[in-house]
Amino acid sequence: MKNKDYNKVMQNILRLLDEGVHVLDKDGNSIIYNEAMSSLEKMEAKDVLKKPFAEVFKNLDAKDSTLLQALHNKKSTINKNQTYLNKDGKKITTINTTVPIIENDEVVAAVEVAKNITEIQEMSNTILELRKEIEQPYEIKELKIKKYRFNNLVGKSSNFKAVIDIAKKAAKSSASVFIYGETGTGKELIAQSIHFDGIRKNKPFLAQNCAALPETLLEGILFGTAKGGFTGAVDRAGLFEQANGGTLLLDEINSMPYELQGKLLRVLQEDYIRRVGGSRDIPIDVRIIATVNEKAENLIKQGKLRKDLYYRINIIPIDVPPLRERKEDILLLADKFIDKHNQRYNKNVWMLSDKAKEKLMGYNYPGNVRELENIIMAAISMIDDENVLTDKHILIDNKNNLAKIEYDFTEIGVDKYLENLEKEIILNTLATYQNNITKSAEHLKIKRQTLQHKIKKHEIKLN
Repeated sequence: MKNKDYNKVMQNILRLLDEGVHVLDKDGNSIIYNEAMSSLEKMEAKDVLKKPFAEVFKNLDAKDSTLLQALHNKKSTINKNQTYLNKDGKKITTINTTVPIIENDEVVAAVEVAKNITEIQEMSNTILELRKEIEQPYEIKELKIKKYRFNNLVGKSSNFKAVIDIAKKAAKSSASVFIYGETGTGKELIAQSIHFDGIRKNKPFLAQNCAALPETLLEGILFGTAKGGFTGAVDRAGLFEQANGGTLLLDEINSMPYELQGKLLRVLQEDYIRRVGGSRDIPIDVRIIATVNEKAENLIKQGKLRKDLYYRINIIPIDVPPLRERKEDILLLADKFIDKHNQRYNKNVWMLSDKAKEKLMGYNYPGNVRELENIIMAAISMIDDENVLTDKHILIDNKNNLAKIEYDFTEIGVDKYLENLEKEIILNTLATYQNNITKSAEHLKIKRQTLQHKIKKHEIKLN
């Protein structure tokens, strides 16, 4: 490829990038300045290219310029958070990576890639400002936060009740809690119940999804920022300070960058934080509740969760069962959601038809309780003036659903597979008819005595 063609290809590639790219040659002249960088800084490319960087950006001190530091001092800057005013006077926040290009121990160019995170930074600042409301008197906070307590949690299945028993004991202490459960199982509801029915109930409860923000912003949100710590930084308390005395829920903690997990571990071990860019140690007393939606052992093997952090937080482990393993709770939850969304949509649904119950009981719920609520919400919102939800209103497909639950005959053999499947069908039917043997037998088209025999054979306990 000719040099001219190569340059044309590079220009087209750089035009497609969302990130801004600015390149200086060894003499400090701008040789690449793509459209994204031009849009970010509100500078025309013709006013920047082939001109000395120091002359174009006269107001920028050389020691504050990552490009000049790379060019003159061979200094690399990785993922640096910068806030500055562009030509139009608008405050811009970027994450910059700047590196020198070195040949034969000499710098021949400096490259800067800037990702515009202005909106994300504004959002994170807004989050922190809004969360300062937590510091207001508890009576005022009472009106502003949707709180869940144990009496809001619905379930009569033995495995779910066992989880609630553990959670109630956890509420009586300040030990860290590690909650595992598939998506939609209600992990945050349990975390809130531990706090609001616990010994810290009169103190703040804050929650942060660790997957929602990039590392540079997440660190500042958790630990706060100190004025002058980086360009544009201001003094701002982070979530640890705002939650002092209370509880901090770290949702999807495995999504927290590995390096930041190490900093979190140090905070938990030493009980103090240091704001980003600060030098003062600030003592904190915060209970940590962490959640994950994958098994911790797998996350550790995959390098997504630090083993030492896991052992530090996993003082009280809680495994929330998926909805498919607590079939007795499906209709209880469905009734609760009918009441809830009757009020929301101003409807007057009284009950589920038997076929609707059967359809709900036969579904696998990969989205768990959240999916069940969505199914009921959709049915209630679309129904006209009817008082009964029928199977036609329940928008799910049960075709071959039971056979897919968790059984694979290639591993357990066809006899065991059929035995497990029969047990699952009987459990579903009994739950649908509230353990009424006669109605369940009629539905299964077998004799009552035959059903009783199978219940005994499968060691099914009727509550």
